[in-house]
Amino acid sequence: MFAHPSKILIIDDDVELVTLLVDYLTLEGFEATPAHSGTEGLQALSQQTFDIIILDVMMPGISGVETLQRIREKWHTPVLMLTARGDPVDRILGLELGADDYVPKPCAPRELVARIRAILRRVAGTESQRGPVQVGKLTIDLAQRRATYGDHAIALTGTELSLLEMLARSVGKPVAKADIYPRILGRPMGRYDRAIDVHISSIRHKLAQEGVNDIAIESVRGVGYQLVHLG
Repeated sequence: MFAHPSKILIIDDDVELVTLLVDYLTLEGFEATPAHSGTEGLQALSQQTFDIIILDVMMPGISGVETLQRIREKWHTPVLMLTARGDPVDRILGLELGADDYVPKPCAPRELVARIRAILRRVAGTESQRGPVQVGKLTIDLAQRRATYGDHAIALTGTELSLLEMLARSVGKPVAKADIYPRILGRPMGRYDRAIDVHISSIRHKLAQEGVNDIAIESVRGVGYQLVHLG
């Protein structure tokens, strides 16, 4: 699927779980590197490049949330967070801070691998062959992994970029959440799942910060979202 084994950094203080994941991911063709604390993970990131990071929320010392904040200050590497099952607060906070998606613990290794591959496919730009899409002064280019408004770059995460591109391809038309989840996150929408809502909120905030006033992302009740050109 990929020209070289994708490099995964696993940051989790649960040594037994990390060992299991490293062994399983290696069998699946990945190159996995363990880190048992936020400090170790940040040090590993400063020494080499990874394709994706698996980050546990609950860790002693530097928490997973603080580690994520520090990661996003320097790196745009996709982050898949491991969160406590049934605790939506950690999930939403992680997404707001720039995580790409989350997996509740305990999780089946097969599900984790499926999520990893979905994110890597998106980052690889398998759909970027269609070329850039432009709506007014907004241009989204998945091949270059960038979005610009006029001459200004908009600092979007990989998930936000892909989501905005999907909406821009259907400008003026509602896009159902049921279609967004498998395309952007590689999974069906779960009950009470707010992942896409949080990503939309972040995109709106970043567009406003760049002074974008002729484009809006509207909520379509009972359906999903649509991007509207107001110019």
